Amino acid sequence: MLRLLIEPIVRAALAEDLGRAGDITSDAVVPEDARIEAIMAARQPGVVAGLEAGLLAFELLDPSLEIERLAPDGSRVERGQAVARISGRARPVLAAERTALNLVCRLSGVATATRSLVDAIVGHKAKIVCTRKTTPGLRILEKEAVRLGGGANHRFGLDDAMLIKDNHVAMAGGVAQALRRAKAAAGHLVKIELEVDTLDQLAEALEEGVDAVLLDNMDPPMLRRAVAMVDGRAVTEASGRITRETAPAIAAAGVDLISSGWITHSAPILDLGLDID
Repeated sequence: MLRLLIEPIVRAALAEDLGRAGDITSDAVVPEDARIEAIMAARQPGVVAGLEAGLLAFELLDPSLEIERLAPDGSRVERGQAVARISGRARPVLAAERTALNLVCRLSGVATATRSLVDAIVGHKAKIVCTRKTTPGLRILEKEAVRLGGGANHRFGLDDAMLIKDNHVAMAGGVAQALRRAKAAAGHLVKIELEVDTLDQLAEALEEGVDAVLLDNMDPPMLRRAVAMVDGRAVTEASGRITRETAPAIAAAGVDLISSGWITHSAPILDLGLDID
């Protein structure tokens, strides 16, 4: 990912932690000329992500630090496995430690959660995709973590595709009216997706024509009927409380995509730590 996109996020996180006076604990306790070698390592198995952002926190506080990646983003790691080594002046390493770990632990958690769903549907054509249910300010990093976990990205924001949801349909006066208004306003490169809760809504959408349909909270038998109705005329996306346990049956229904908000908004962190060698 371009450093231009990552650096403002990391700078903001550092500024939040350093406050007005910086790391007053390290400045008081650690000699100014002290040097250390620190190892960032996994404390549980998972998929590592966010190293680019996390390690940038150290570099921004001290460009002279020697930073070595020991595991690439997207790789599976075991408990105790080292993922990076940071050597140099002690104070900036200690000052950046929490910001770096916050980013790497959070993003590795997203990648690990994504991988759990991807592994659950192996053998089916469906792809796991994320949603806009992301941490404010971290969307670009969390969506990259989804890709590193083997998933794919849905739209990044409100401006790059149209997704007509139930509230839009209600305000427009129905499925047909919403689709007609969307088509009249959409640019030639803008895709239109419609959320449907019933097969009647789906039939109406297919009659009007649509690029993709979001089949919301349908059970596997209903999903199979929906996929048969679509018959390749639109991309099919299943959503609604997707878990590792429910994903295989949903994928077996033949949908193209399975979207999950959980992999970004509720994924537990992957625990990593920074230890002085």
